Amino acid sequence: MEKLTNKEEEIMHALWKLKKAFVKEIMPLLPEKLHYNTVSTTIRKMETKGFVKHIAYGKTHQYLPTISKEAYRKGYMSKTIDHYFENSYKNVVSFFAEEEKISVDELREIIELIENKK
Repeated sequence: MEKLTNKEEEIMHALWKLKKAFVKEIMPLLPEKLHYNTVSTTIRKMETKGFVKHIAYGKTHQYLPTISKEAYRKGYMSKTIDHYFENSYKNVVSFFAEEEKISVDELREIIELIENKK
């Protein structure tokens, strides 16, 4: 799966939230104000990449995501863990522990979740 650019991800988050939308409905949900043509061009590129499809209403298009947020997250995380952590989830957890981004209590919760799955 191809990774989306930051701008494309922002648009996808808006589409995931709205389920389907016209460009003018997406624009207010974006963190930075972009020109209509910029958003429209970006969405058409995303459609070429296979992340979005459209329904035509004359000259206007309504866009829908073709991939769920969960499926994209799973692919993105798998690729990130493979590239930056030698495909080791232990290395991921260690990284967050060293960066003090995860507490001991949170680690205990994770262990409990894993043990309960067994």
